[in-house]
Amino acid sequence: MTEARHDPPTSRWKRAWPVIKKLLTYAFFILVVGLLVGLARNVDWNEVATTLRNYSAGTLLLAGAATLTSYAVYCCYDVLGKRYARHDLPVRQIIPVTFVCYAFNLNLSAWVGGIALRYRLYSRLGLGASQITSVFTLSILTNWLGYLWLAGLIFAMGWISPPADWEIGQTALRALGFGLLLAAAVYLLACGISKRRHWTIRQHEIHLPSLRLAVFQMLLGAANWSLMALVVYFMLSQKAPYPQVLGILMISSMAGVLAHIPAGLGVIEAVFAAMLVDQMSQGAIVGGLIGYRVVYFLIPLMFATLVYVILEARAKKLRSGNQAQSDEEPQPRRTA
Repeated sequence: MTEARHDPPTSRWKRAWPVIKKLLTYAFFILVVGLLVGLARNVDWNEVATTLRNYSAGTLLLAGAATLTSYAVYCCYDVLGKRYARHDLPVRQIIPVTFVCYAFNLNLSAWVGGIALRYRLYSRLGLGASQITSVFTLSILTNWLGYLWLAGLIFAMGWISPPADWEIGQTALRALGFGLLLAAAVYLLACGISKRRHWTIRQHEIHLPSLRLAVFQMLLGAANWSLMALVVYFMLSQKAPYPQVLGILMISSMAGVLAHIPAGLGVIEAVFAAMLVDQMSQGAIVGGLIGYRVVYFLIPLMFATLVYVILEARAKKLRSGNQAQSDEEPQPRRTA
């Protein structure tokens, strides 16, 4: 007789986790759809149109300036990546690539902008796969490290209160904030004192940056999130306090990531409408967020598309020139 095999609990959990994760994603997606349907039914679309028509030139200029500064800050992520990946590309070549990747990332998901375009454009500039992976890794870390400590500070300080009908209350939100701050502190501590500086994960080496680089990551990441919230603040006509707008953006952005919806389309609107319902009408909120999407997402995407076409044309011209030069070089004579 053969004994029955008993898998250890960890093995069963690993097999079950993909199914559990899929079910949780579906449940969250259904919740978001429910919020969007309720929002669409209650919105006064005439008020939305009125909100969009009534923006002053000054408001649009302020929002545009904040958007431009935010994109400039994000481009510094890959400039940091130059030192982290130890490549020699000049900054004038890095910035256009990062701008294109960020705009496509926001509108078409990280797979398109963050990964595919980065590999395509950087490889044409001569970077190897490992260097591009390092640049991309540092960019992702910079973005979410900025989120960790900024959101943690906002939640821990109680600057934002969830609606009464939400399952998560003020106490739980503050506890989450302290947890996020602790995670950020652990990262800084590891960068400062850890003796082990690199790990190999799926044949990719991940190096721990220096403490100085980690501090720059957190400052740049937080600055970018703060500037994104500033654009929303201006497009909501400054009718909600800026710290509250920043906190709601933190929550809605995470909800958009969990929902796997490109650009968090509809998710951000639903969360803002739920949390600002006592301060602004839903029509004004939706109109302001549509304006935010136009200023921060769509207009930069138009310019990024143009820049991408120029980068592709330059790469094609460079390849043609290299091919012509190769054809002109004399071939070595063969000896019998």
